[in-house]
Amino acid sequence: DPKDIPDGFKAHDPHGGAAGGPSSEGANAAAQKQAMEEQRQAVLQQALTPDALARLNRIRLVKEAKVKALEASIVNMAMSGRLPGRINEGKLIEMLERGSAAREAKTAGSINFQRKKYAFDSDDEDDDDDV
Repeated sequence: DPKDIPDGFKAHDPHGGAAGGPSSEGANAAAQKQAMEEQRQAVLQQALTPDALARLNRIRLVKEAKVKALEASIVNMAMSGRLPGRINEGKLIEMLERGSAAREAKTAGSINFQRKKYAFDSDDEDDDDDV
């Protein structure tokens, strides 16, 4: 009941916004985000076979960032028409391996050791005092 709420507080509607009036900005942003997510899921369902979609969902439990990147790639390919047909489980595994290899190649570089130089370190100077 609105009369039971102390001064300075507002009633909160669990379905979005305040009870006094709907929060149009928050509701619109949430609705737009939900619509984009539904569209992305629909594109993925059309682009992937059921086995590939199931594998992708299992991988999501462990490597969510990798799945998000792969999903974005698949959606971009589907939207631009570069997807020749539905992606089966084998093709999905190839895409995952290719993405992993690309990330490893990007992060794998040369190892460079830098030693600290001290004033009393005479390794780089050859003192022929003892001859």
